[in-house]
Amino acid sequence: MNPNEGRPLAVVVDGTLTKGITANLDADCSVEDVRVGQFVKIHGEKYDFFCLVTDVMLNAANADVLANPPDPSDAFTRLVLQGTNLFGSVSLQPMLMLGKMPAAETDPSELGQALPVRTVPVHFAPVSLAGRADFDRVFAQPGDSSWQVGTPRDMDIPILLDLERVAERSNGVFGKSGSGKSMLTRLLLCGLIRSDRAVNLIFDMHSEYAWPKPDRGAVLRSLTDLFGRRVAVYTLKSNRPRPIGHKSDGDIAIGMNEITRDDVVLLSELLNLNETALETIHLLETEFREGWLLNLLEMDTPAIKDFADRAGAHPAAVGALKRKLSQLQRLDFVISEFRSPEASSISHIVRSLSSGRSVVLAFDQEGDLLQYMLVANIITRRIHDKWRTDSQLADAENRERPRQLVVTIEEAHKFLSPSAARHTSFGQIARELRKFNVTLLVVDQRPSGIDPEVLSQIGTRFSCQLNDENDIAAILAGVSGASHLRSVLASLDSQQEAILLGHAVPMPVVVKVRTIDEAFYADATASDKRMDLPTGRGLLDMATLPDD
Repeated sequence: MNPNEGRPLAVVVDGTLTKGITANLDADCSVEDVRVGQFVKIHGEKYDFFCLVTDVMLNAANADVLANPPDPSDAFTRLVLQGTNLFGSVSLQPMLMLGKMPAAETDPSELGQALPVRTVPVHFAPVSLAGRADFDRVFAQPGDSSWQVGTPRDMDIPILLDLERVAERSNGVFGKSGSGKSMLTRLLLCGLIRSDRAVNLIFDMHSEYAWPKPDRGAVLRSLTDLFGRRVAVYTLKSNRPRPIGHKSDGDIAIGMNEITRDDVVLLSELLNLNETALETIHLLETEFREGWLLNLLEMDTPAIKDFADRAGAHPAAVGALKRKLSQLQRLDFVISEFRSPEASSISHIVRSLSSGRSVVLAFDQEGDLLQYMLVANIITRRIHDKWRTDSQLADAENRERPRQLVVTIEEAHKFLSPSAARHTSFGQIARELRKFNVTLLVVDQRPSGIDPEVLSQIGTRFSCQLNDENDIAAILAGVSGASHLRSVLASLDSQQEAILLGHAVPMPVVVKVRTIDEAFYADATASDKRMDLPTGRGLLDMATLPDD
């Protein structure tokens, strides 16, 4: 607990609604005790204003003092000047205001209610560091859907998230490499699974969550270690040996008939495809429908010429397309046989999710970008169609809708860039699928690479340290008081510190992210209800697994 919690800190002397409030520090309060990003409260006459410290300044009542500073060894003179001629100031950005006790002019409906800031406090209103009671008034209260994400700077007070609000809109975890994105993502996923507020589909590109992971001399427990059969782990079908201990519920194999033009469009950069190649795919789909890829890869030179003559394509373009797409044929998990919807590996994953079982798709050592982007897009497209159809049927028949689903995707800018977002289901989910109970948890170190229209739909943003100005601007786009939050974001520690802002939090707050240790594991599994669901039988082809 901070010993200074709740004590007088400063008094309001200046400010505007748009530019923020200036407060002079008390004489016995050193500027070195105040940090950017701290949570403070202004005690107004009719409202309490909850603010973030956005700047700390040194001021002087008389400029002559600064022109002739006292000798550094003259402590007495410095003490005399401090608080009279010399003083510290802070810039405060009000984020929220709450109505106080009734007054003749106060609207009774505003008493105790968290309101957007529409005015400023009076001159000389006292400012204090926020205390536990203030955090309790503003942030989520303990309950089945609350989950501790961390503590404020220099305070031992838990910041609780309402996971129901987290799940109901898309979210983003951002930060440069090594800043703690994966740990923060792990923390959020554990909360969602523990509370059962959403079923989760996790595309685990770097095998962060599927199996135990060494971390600074310790071992991070996997989601299956924590939640047992409430989480299923699937891997890609591969001829390579898997590391000892990397067990899964089954291997995914994808038939060539399950790959569409839109899936290939997403891979254009990786496969070096141009517009002519994409138009050729359209011609192939028109003639061969879902068998377009297999037919293309089986064509010899005469067959290519025959197709080009029939479809009006250029033989050289068809041949070049075949050579480039042959990379897909070399992937172990892409098989030539046709997969019916009932026998599809993807259908098995969809059934697992529909039954309430979270799924981690671990790419293990197979996790190169080509495989990751192809599989993630194909599976999410099927999820998109399934949840949309089931939600519309449920509404028409007046029955319960599908479970809330959160899709976690790493390297999100690859799927949600301005050029790719319109071709992927991820872009559609971010823009419109919230009403069908599907949201995203995007994890990325380059938020500036995400389509601005998609980024505007990210409800809550959890940002660790970022250095690039474009990335910082992207995080703060559309956020009230963004100019004031820049300094807060820039002041984050390089590890285990993040700023939370958006839908799931009533106001922006800087937190020291909760440490994942034995106490965390005990909390995560405290109310764990292990689900008795059928599981896969070792490393079998998914088509042979029983229905969930």
